[in-house]
Amino acid sequence: MSPNLPAQMAVAVLRSTTSGDFHDDRASEGKPVGRRRVFIQTETGCVLGIELDRQDNAHTVKRRLQLALHVPAEESSLVFGDLVLKNDLSAIRGDSPLLLTRSSMHRSSSTPCLSPGVKDLHQSDSSGPVEMLGCSSRRAPMKQLVGDAVKAIRRGVDPVPVHSGLGGAYYFRNSSGDKVAIVKPTDEEPLAPNNPKGFAGKALGQPGLKRSVRVGETGFREVAAYLLDHGSFARVPPTALVKITHSVFHVNVGLSSGNTCSRKRQCISKIASFQQFIPHDFDASDYGTSSFPVSAIHRIGMLDVRILNTDRHAGNLLVRKVETGDGRLGGWMDLIPIDHGLCLPESMEDPYFEWVHWPQASVPFSEDELEYIANLDPTRDSDMLRMELPMIREACLRVLVLCTIFLKEAARIGLCLAEIGEMMSRELRGMEEEPSELEVVCMEARRLVAEREVLSPKAELKDEEEEGLHFHVECKEDDQDNTYNSLQAFRKHPPKLEESIEEDEEITDFTHVREESAASLKGVNLTETTKRNQTGKAYDRDETLPFGTSFVRLADMSEEEWGAFLENFQVLLQSAFHDRKCLATKQRQKQRLGIA
Repeated sequence: MSPNLPAQMAVAVLRSTTSGDFHDDRASEGKPVGRRRVFIQTETGCVLGIELDRQDNAHTVKRRLQLALHVPAEESSLVFGDLVLKNDLSAIRGDSPLLLTRSSMHRSSSTPCLSPGVKDLHQSDSSGPVEMLGCSSRRAPMKQLVGDAVKAIRRGVDPVPVHSGLGGAYYFRNSSGDKVAIVKPTDEEPLAPNNPKGFAGKALGQPGLKRSVRVGETGFREVAAYLLDHGSFARVPPTALVKITHSVFHVNVGLSSGNTCSRKRQCISKIASFQQFIPHDFDASDYGTSSFPVSAIHRIGMLDVRILNTDRHAGNLLVRKVETGDGRLGGWMDLIPIDHGLCLPESMEDPYFEWVHWPQASVPFSEDELEYIANLDPTRDSDMLRMELPMIREACLRVLVLCTIFLKEAARIGLCLAEIGEMMSRELRGMEEEPSELEVVCMEARRLVAEREVLSPKAELKDEEEEGLHFHVECKEDDQDNTYNSLQAFRKHPPKLEESIEEDEEITDFTHVREESAASLKGVNLTETTKRNQTGKAYDRDETLPFGTSFVRLADMSEEEWGAFLENFQVLLQSAFHDRKCLATKQRQKQRLGIA
């Protein structure tokens, strides 16, 4: 028997069920159709497009993949965002990317893991060279760009690798040779298996450069930032998630032996972010920041706060000089934010806002900016991302909700962008990080949720013996400490929250503020069970990302706990804002005394 017979059989099986035609919009309305295409991505970055029938389940798909990838079905798992798919696939929409993982006990470093021949993969997937994934309502601006890139590819205009940065990126051009898009394959990110710049070493789905952002998941975060930029307020370039095929992409061969040469001139398919290329003169690191418009810094900063951007530095702000009416270059600068792959982490992180030290951030918000912030709806944004990017994790959406509420409340009470950024940023004391003011509020809100669980009315209805036993178990210090990453760090922080809560009645009346907060919170609840729970099993807590330097985790709360947490969070914010305003007043008084 020919040694290539299994691979040939797999190609025949998958070729018979794979189509290169675009699917119509029926596949994008959340209701499964009879036949729909999905893209399977392995831990090592290989991508395979297959068709699902109505009767397919996770096991039948893994059996088909076993023929193509030579991985026993019982040793692999299909993962879709938070879910490990066990059986039903009916809610998986067309063109969704699924990750095929292999259990750690069966993974071997001496043999390539899930690495079929590139030729076999290419033959078995006959889809187009560039295909958009998902059902974005804002994909219209991308269709022309994708069409221009496809025409250029077919005419022999090759993409150009980008040599800067830590990850693999490529400029795709149109038929005239002009850059139209920058493409970043998910398996060429820093630490990803096919990173072309010597920073490989992890499988997709493992903790990345930021421990709360997994390897291979920066691509959909780029798309999320674009989708959340309502009305192009911050001017994020149009971005889409695509399955893209070309020979320019890098594939590391022989990772175990240290040989990282790439396969030349062989087409391979990858999942990647596809972002419009914006012509520009330089980036913000090449120019004095004091000349940038206040409105541009505010709009970008507002987006960064909402998405908890952990990587906003001057190098990822493109600067374009704007022409005056007579055609000459004037002093007006146009800023375009890029590189949002490290936003929306799975837990509260220390953000990096370089603009927090720029003078523009200390200017109060304009009326238009305040109106934009007031109209933000975190619940609607979360629902939109679930529809557009069904692979996004619930923990990321909780971070979005939390930070949007924080921005809305801070702007309403009169804080400027710099004060908001400072409240979200951690301080370094000695060699250790202290939790930010925002994280302290979150930790206190979690403590109150834990106390409510212990003192719930349900427990009081039990007889004394059961109640005492329940109380004894729930109040163990070690168990409560697991709710937080570091209770010791929380105690080290000055207890301003508790003091300000006790002094509320003496200093100022926050009753009307809390009533308004409660009213606005009605539209911000995520207690409804999502449809995802019907399609598989959520990761166990042991499978979630490790704590690392996170003081607050959001993923391990139940829906009921999350709702109670938001209520406590919104009330506690008012005291934190009061402390911040008092601190600012004292600082201004000291400055006046110094001047006198």
